[in-house]
Amino acid sequence: MSENIHIKVKDREGNLHELEAPTDMNLNLMEVLKAHELPVEGTCGGMALCASCHCYVISDHDLNDPSDDEEDMLDQAFFVEDNSRLSCQIKIKESLDGLDVELAPV
Repeated sequence: MSENIHIKVKDREGNLHELEAPTDMNLNLMEVLKAHELPVEGTCGGMALCASCHCYVISDHDLNDPSDDEEDMLDQAFFVEDNSRLSCQIKIKESLDGLDVELAPV
């Protein structure tokens, strides 16, 4: 049985979007954002080789630590904060229900 989680996303204009995302399709957050037509490029296709899907995680969900590749890309990104992550590196799973993120400026 498919479970959907709920994700809140603030876009770059300050608009709030409430999304649903399936947990049974092995998606990452970037793919969900793109499926809902939010302005996330994902130039590298989700391989942590660019920072075009940079976001801020607002909620206090327990996420996996960033990989070395993700940290390297964030080191080269603009507007990086302590809660910065690459959305392509956040796998959609049931424990992320209620995730709250904000798209980083470009």
